[in-house]
Amino acid sequence: MLQSNKLKEKFDERKPIKSFGSAEIAKSIREDIKPQFAGITDLRTFSETAGKLSLADMRLLVDQALMLLEMFYAHMPLKRAMHAIDPIQRLKLLKYQLAQVPEEQTLSEIRFHSEMTKIFTSLRDLHTNYLLPAPFNERTAFLPFLIEEYFKDGIRKYIVSKLISGFDHPTFKVGVGVLYWNGVPIERAVEINADRQAGSNLEARHAQGLDNMTIRPMMISLPPEEEWVVIGYRSLDGNELELKQDWLVFSPEHKAGSVDPNSSTKEAIALGIDIKTDAIHQVKKVLFAPDAVIAEKKIARAEISRAATAVGLETSMPTVFRARSVETPSGTYGHIRIFTFNVDNDDEFVAEFIRLVELLPQNGLIVDVRGNGGGLIYASERLLQVLTPHHIKPEPTQFINTPLTYELCRQHSQDLELSPWVESIKLAVETGAIFSQGFSITPEEACNTTGQKYHGPVVLITDALCYSATDIFAAGFQDNKVGAILGTSLNTGAGGANVWTHELLRELMPDLFAALPNEAGMRVAIRRTLRVHEHEGMPLEDLGVVPDYKHNMTMDDLLKDNSDLINHAAGILANMPVYKLSANVNSISEGTLIVNAVTENISRMDVFLDDRPQRSLNVVDNSAQFELPQQDASFMELRGFKDNHLVAVQKIKI
Repeated sequence: MLQSNKLKEKFDERKPIKSFGSAEIAKSIREDIKPQFAGITDLRTFSETAGKLSLADMRLLVDQALMLLEMFYAHMPLKRAMHAIDPIQRLKLLKYQLAQVPEEQTLSEIRFHSEMTKIFTSLRDLHTNYLLPAPFNERTAFLPFLIEEYFKDGIRKYIVSKLISGFDHPTFKVGVGVLYWNGVPIERAVEINADRQAGSNLEARHAQGLDNMTIRPMMISLPPEEEWVVIGYRSLDGNELELKQDWLVFSPEHKAGSVDPNSSTKEAIALGIDIKTDAIHQVKKVLFAPDAVIAEKKIARAEISRAATAVGLETSMPTVFRARSVETPSGTYGHIRIFTFNVDNDDEFVAEFIRLVELLPQNGLIVDVRGNGGGLIYASERLLQVLTPHHIKPEPTQFINTPLTYELCRQHSQDLELSPWVESIKLAVETGAIFSQGFSITPEEACNTTGQKYHGPVVLITDALCYSATDIFAAGFQDNKVGAILGTSLNTGAGGANVWTHELLRELMPDLFAALPNEAGMRVAIRRTLRVHEHEGMPLEDLGVVPDYKHNMTMDDLLKDNSDLINHAAGILANMPVYKLSANVNSISEGTLIVNAVTENISRMDVFLDDRPQRSLNVVDNSAQFELPQQDASFMELRGFKDNHLVAVQKIKI
């Protein structure tokens, strides 16, 4: 009998406790972000309001998807080969099936969305998406906590790393180990969710599966199948318990300060972004770091200027950057997190990055782009020059050769600067080439006019959520030999393309593309990117960037601000040479420029005025002073060499 009572107590202890519904969140959320949660509800209530597409709407969506993928999708040959798929045939079969349905019959909208989503997901391309219509497109399903992974003795484990403000539970706390998801071992549950994601390699799919476990933007993810989840967890005192938590649904605000992807502007056609990762990132900010969101909103509303907020390491772009000095056993270094490249002004982006890194220690810099789903390609490629003395070669991009890509480039050769691609697509009729010639999206001149601003060694930290413009940044970082790469995954997300929306193509080619019903949408990888230098001609898609070093995340990384990861990066920096080069014009007298230069680890310095060589001198005792005849020049460039290798460059306006 005593044993029976103990078993009953153990059963009661594991009985799932339902926690934190929409009413509790509405009460506990801070005032300045409450408007975003005004319509918060549970998934069951939301599902009752789901909209309905007509049969004609479904047929239109399939027709538009067929044209988009057949005529504009740059990766189709690669995807067919690497993943053994035939999405065109699947769409044709779906079109045939819809044609057999009597006009008066009603079809399940969710089943239709599910089939369309599966077809697009089979491409394993986070750029090329079917976007659900209203009411799904403005809503996100979420759980009020975040699950992340770490490694212990080489074994992957999962913990609750963050809780939404106001979540109060006696045992479900930050740091509890997650064991089960609806009775499924958590590792298997993540694998199942990963299989539903479009990541182009196993690392990317796993990362997407985990990132999508508790936050699901329904513009691109189907609503969760279950209305609640039961989380099996090990409490901080070692007991195995369960929590029953409803899926909640709210409408997050759109991010301020990003490019409208549907506008026919030069910025809109230069986007490279995984919108799901970017949307999840924005929701994480709202749920777990609202201060940055509020600051960015005030700046966007012009309540305070960007310049007014740019004080010390307090950045004017709090949802984009975080900069700090870090003390490690290897020394004190700079650390800057780039959360996103999704900005609407690449000049402001680069300028703020430069301002921040110039305030950080100059003996070594850690640039951390984990979880960055991309954004404006101009911003990512122009940033590379700041960190290296070498001439930056941006990545070339190619259209697939079809009659419609030719018409697109021909019609918009001047207004959207597509003229470089026109002739090679036209010649494909004769040559039979699959792709056009490759030309860069970011002008090569723009990738080099600012020049190097940080002269210390640099380590880049990546993971498998790095995608698109961030993949391009990482590839450029490696190809142009900017520094070392430390990855928390075995490769980046492998998104090598420029992405355009269906709505943008409809604006550019209105005779071909029709408006989609109920605010549905589609996106397509329209130009594929190729790597440069040692990896010349290699596609970035599906392959990604392989880091030089690997780091397995630890529990201290998750709960103590990435402490072990930062120490690992610092250890790499400690073994890299440090160079310094700075100079100023002290005085101008009688037509003479007097220049004082301070250096470190540099033996020779060449001097240029507006790219014209002036002098070459040996550096003694880490300093050099010299005179130059004043000329009608706009800038002076100093190039520092060590053992005849270019190691540092400094550009100075005069």
